[in-house]
Amino acid sequence: MRRLLGVLREDADTGVQRQPQPGLGQLLDLVDASRDAAGSSTRLIVSGPITPLDPGIEVTAYRIVQEALTNARRHAPGAAVDVELRYGDGDLALRVRDNGPGPTSAPSGHGLLGMRERAATVGGTLRTGPAPGGGFLVEARLPVTSQEAVALP
Repeated sequence: MRRLLGVLREDADTGVQRQPQPGLGQLLDLVDASRDAAGSSTRLIVSGPITPLDPGIEVTAYRIVQEALTNARRHAPGAAVDVELRYGDGDLALRVRDNGPGPTSAPSGHGLLGMRERAATVGGTLRTGPAPGGGFLVEARLPVTSQEAVALP
């Protein structure tokens, strides 16, 4: 929104550094930063043939993982976290699980709602809640088509 307003307003701060939206290519950096910030174990597990995806799907997946890692640091400090990506034929499955104590109260804030809305925007789904055996689990399924399939004739 700020970039849009920057185009519309002459008095907008022009010293702002603009960067491309993040995608799955930056996910390892995000996991590394999360590990450093939390001081605990954070793993990235990828399965399936990695294929280039629509940029909208990539930024959605990145932002869901980013919010899930932020929530894990905030609500389960010191807990180990696994981030899993599974590339399938028609979808990208994301799973972020921590081994913390699990939810101790009703969620506050907009993080879970924001993740759900992001997934829905691209036609996906999101489930959150206590993980079997303890901890908290975020699971998303995002429908995908490879970049090659999106090319115009």
